Formats: sequence, C-alpha cells, structure tokens
Amino acid sequence: MLERTRHKKHTKVTFILPAGHPAREASVVGDFNDWQPGAHPLTPRPDGTRAVTVTLPVDQQLGFRYLAHGDYWFDEDDADGHDGHNSLLHT
Repeated sequence: MLERTRHKKHTKVTFILPAGHPAREASVVGDFNDWQPGAHPLTPRPDGTRAVTVTLPVDQQLGFRYLAHGDYWFDEDDADGHDGHNSLLHT
C-alpha cells in the first residue's frame, strides 16, 4: 500500500507491507535510491505492518520494487501502474 502527502516542493511517500508478508525483512528499491538493496528498509509498526517513508520530488514518475530476504523481488499491487518489470509511482 502507498500513502502520499504532497507538499509544495516534495511528496512524502510511505510504502507499507501487510503484516507477515513477506515473513522476513524487506526494503523498497527504485529509481529514487539507485536500486540499492537495503537503502530504505521497512520497519515494523505496532499494528504488525512494516513501513518506510521516503521524500521525493513532485511531478515525477519513478519505478520501484520490494526486495525481501533471499533475493525475493515483488511488486506493489496498489502502484500507479506497472511497466512490465517494475511498479510505477507518480509523485
């Protein structure tokens, strides 16, 4: 799930994974962090979900995916689109 807060010069995007999926640690990787695994790890929240908030420039289209332990890549079902390889996010 994605939550967005748009400001004048940037958009804060919170990437959220449901409780228990995947079972081990995960991070979000994409155009905004040069696809660096572990640059934005999702951390546990009190409700069992995991999340990370990233500040991004406005009016951008960025590709991203989630990467979990064991080289398990997966997409965001609620993304703004998909390009055949990645989830897409519009800020």
